Amino acid sequence: MEISLEGKHALVGGSSRGIGLGVARELAASGARVTLAARSGDKLRQLVGELADETGRGHGFIQVDYTDLATYKTQIAEFLENDPVDILVNNTQGPPAGTSLEQTVDDYQQAFDLLFKSVVHTTHCALPHMRQQGWGRIINVASVSVREPLGYLALSNSIRAAVVSWGKTLASDAGPHGITVNSVLTGYFDTERLASLNNKKAEQMGVDTSEVTGKLLDNVPLRRFGKPEEYGYLATFLASDRAAYITGAVIPLDGGLLRSY
Repeated sequence: MEISLEGKHALVGGSSRGIGLGVARELAASGARVTLAARSGDKLRQLVGELADETGRGHGFIQVDYTDLATYKTQIAEFLENDPVDILVNNTQGPPAGTSLEQTVDDYQQAFDLLFKSVVHTTHCALPHMRQQGWGRIINVASVSVREPLGYLALSNSIRAAVVSWGKTLASDAGPHGITVNSVLTGYFDTERLASLNNKKAEQMGVDTSEVTGKLLDNVPLRRFGKPEEYGYLATFLASDRAAYITGAVIPLDGGLLRSY
């Protein structure tokens, strides 16, 4: 299947590394002009140069900090007013790990700002252009913990579930305007975020990180972690006209990790 996103502009959050970068690379490879969004300006500048070399086209970036919601809201609103996008990939860094007994009300509020309010605000800023042209793609990066909560990720479990429910509701409202909205339930991917979580868990348990990693892989039928580019393959399909009749979907991308339907 050949997918062309020529003439489309995509904004990919959290795209200086990991899943976000994997998505950005595949969207660019399929012809989209991509804007990277993350905190590290130097890293983004380097990646934009790499994407230009790989695709022979110019791309851009916006340096933002999702943990500073007030500043972020101003930055992203101004950016999207001046350079509207056709494809929006909502992705931020994850909140701190911890159990529900360890997290405070303030922790949940900070996670809500990071994972929910930033996503809703960005989407609302992107929607006018999509509605005007009668075409748009919104892809939310969520987690398998929405369906089967992970005990050490209480903040992510709770707030990402709200994002998925909001996305399902938005799909109904945006559908008549030719806009699709889908959420991806992320399993274990080979990223710095997963490595950090595994190291922390190993330290708490007093075991080697390889033991924690092995136990995770035992639960994945494919017996490996996902690759960021594999996330990009799905996102690129959902962003294309090939997926025009898919909206409101909640799609696991987890190597078979989820046991529920």
